[in-house]
Amino acid sequence: MFRKLLNSELGRPSLEEYKTLDKSPVTVVLDNVRSRHNIGSAFRTCDAFRAGGIILCGISSTPPAPEIHKSALGAEFSVDWTYRESTVSAVMELKAAGYTVIGVEQTENSISTDDFLYGRRALDPGRKYAVIFGNEVHGISQEAVDLCDITLEIPQWGTKHSLNVSVAIGIVLYVLGRGLHG
Repeated sequence: MFRKLLNSELGRPSLEEYKTLDKSPVTVVLDNVRSRHNIGSAFRTCDAFRAGGIILCGISSTPPAPEIHKSALGAEFSVDWTYRESTVSAVMELKAAGYTVIGVEQTENSISTDDFLYGRRALDPGRKYAVIFGNEVHGISQEAVDLCDITLEIPQWGTKHSLNVSVAIGIVLYVLGRGLHG
């Protein structure tokens, strides 16, 4: 038999405690993500994996917005975020600041998340990583892909070769977390 744990038993930090915790060296970049619900889910997932922050770009909405709050469940208050009009400009700033830029996109030379996690690429906890996730229809813009150091692809076996952006964020942050923390 299994008893579900109560929220009080999960050892979750308060918002004030969370703000003081060490964060992952991973920043999420949303390239023209249209759905406010997906943006809220991104905040919630970034909170769960203690991402270093989110950069919302282009047409991506910013808090406060009821739809973001509904999906984020308040994570828009715990996760640091900024807005940039241009994804390309944001990525160029990140590269200048020493980030390794990873695009989650199907490209000619993309690396599967399995290969990335299980030995073909070692993640350095001393480095900073920016991970770009694209628009729900068009993915990451080609101009942003051109600036990536690495592109990752999530293996899929069905007839649809795409995932909802919020699902992709969860998978990739998990993979990167495993790569950074074992």
